[in-house]
This record gives sequence, structure tokens and C-alpha cells, in this order.
Amino acid sequence: MRLLTLRLNNSTGNSTGQSTTAVRQDGDTLTEIPGFADVGALLKDPAWEEKAAAASGATHPLAGADLAPVVPFPGKIICVGHNYRNHIKEMGRDIPEYPALFAKYAESLIGPNDDLALPQESDTVDWEAELAVVIGKSGRRIPEAQAADHIAGYSVLNDISMRDYQFRTIQWLQGKTWEKSTPFGPALVTGDEFSAGPLMTSAVDGEIQQQTPTGDLVFTPEFLVSYISTIITLNPGDVIATGTPGGVGHAQDPKRYLQEGQLLVTTIEGLGRLNNRVVKEA
Repeated sequence: MRLLTLRLNNSTGNSTGQSTTAVRQDGDTLTEIPGFADVGALLKDPAWEEKAAAASGATHPLAGADLAPVVPFPGKIICVGHNYRNHIKEMGRDIPEYPALFAKYAESLIGPNDDLALPQESDTVDWEAELAVVIGKSGRRIPEAQAADHIAGYSVLNDISMRDYQFRTIQWLQGKTWEKSTPFGPALVTGDEFSAGPLMTSAVDGEIQQQTPTGDLVFTPEFLVSYISTIITLNPGDVIATGTPGGVGHAQDPKRYLQEGQLLVTTIEGLGRLNNRVVKEA
């Protein structure tokens, strides 16, 4: 299944007064899943998969749909640094023994076609295409062999990074969670239809910057679910951003960063595409 969060353009929302709704994508049609304002709310229902599959609510065309971040308000967004060998090499680091973890917050998320806010305070804004894992079942100390049972599905994310702020200290958070900077979506694709492996690409104004199979990870999604859940309980709707491959602008010579008016396109085969115009923040 493909599950999305649709913004509703009528002022009063849908029949429950919601301004967004969880929907199931069937080809070019989006079908509302009644009673759930977004995919994150849906995942909190233990019967989410059955309810999503059986939904027969109002329908909307996919073309022109105003899509929110697929999970607009995750309880946790945990990101992994240095998880692709080619990116580790270009940044001049060693293969890590353990995952490098940091956090983002929900305020940083934008929809798959929303404008990406270029802040006044940074002129070193970089792209980082990533495979996102979305949790579907709670767990603590999840064995790696059982981790797949806790994954609802996968999506596309771009971990936009303000490099000047990121490298002010040895802690990265201040460069990683700027408001309205992280495209996420368009859909959650369930695990029966996707597993890590297909090609991931980022392009700026049509010029490919990153192009690497998502299976070329140092730490797999299953390992990350097990490792992170050792530290803290993972809950439905939580997001793990699994790291970016080589090709970031900061590692190029000369360095390249996003500029006002550019179009950043992030794609993972089988998951979908993010199209985000870079717009100077007011």
C-alpha cells in the first residue's frame, strides 16, 4: 500500500472537521481513510493496515494534490550520520563501529512539493537524500531479527543541512533541524512493496548530485531499529532517516550549496519523488 497525508483545500476540512486526512493511493486516485487526520494518526491504531486497505471514503485526484509531510508530527525523528561508504570517504572519515545519531523536530518538516526555506542566517545550505523508515509498532530492545515487524514502511526524505551551523560545534543538531527545511514524502510505502536496494538520486536544477543504491548502507534499517530501540522505545509514526550517500555539495571542490530559485528533486525508485523549490525565508 501507498499511504499519504492530503491537505484539504476547503476551509472547514472534511466531514470530521480535519484540515488534513490520511489517504490511500490507488493509481491516480487518493481515497480518504475516515477518522484519521494524517498517516501518523493512522499508524497509532493497531489495526491501521486493515483499516487503510478497507477504506472507501471520499476520493481525490492525485494530480495537483496538496500533500503534507507523510507523517506531519512524528514523536521522534532520529537521523543517522555516516551510513554510506562513499559519503564517509568524501567527508574524510573512517567507517564507524556504531551509528552516529542526532535528532530533528517536526517543525523542520515540509511536504513533498512545498517550498524549501532558505534562511537569512546561512549561505551554506546543502542537500542530503535519504531513505526514511517509519515505525508501525511500538517496541523496546527489539531484536534485529524481529525489526521488520516494527516497520510500517519507507519514504523519501532530504536531510537539508546548514553546514556553517552544523560545524560550529562537534554536535550537529543546530545545523540539521532548521524550520521548514526537510522535505518528507510523498508516501509511506509498506514493507511488502519495498525493501532497501533501489536507486536514490538527488538533483539540483536537473543536474544529478547523488546517485547510489539504498541498499549500500553500513547499518541496515533492521539494525538501526534494533540499535535505537535499545536506547529508547520506538513508537508508531516515529521516523528514522538512514543517512545520505556521496555527492553532497559541501564535499565538492569548489563547494556547492543551494541557491534561491533552484529546484531540488529527490527520488527513490519505488517510493516516489520530492520536488522542492528553494525560496528565501521572509
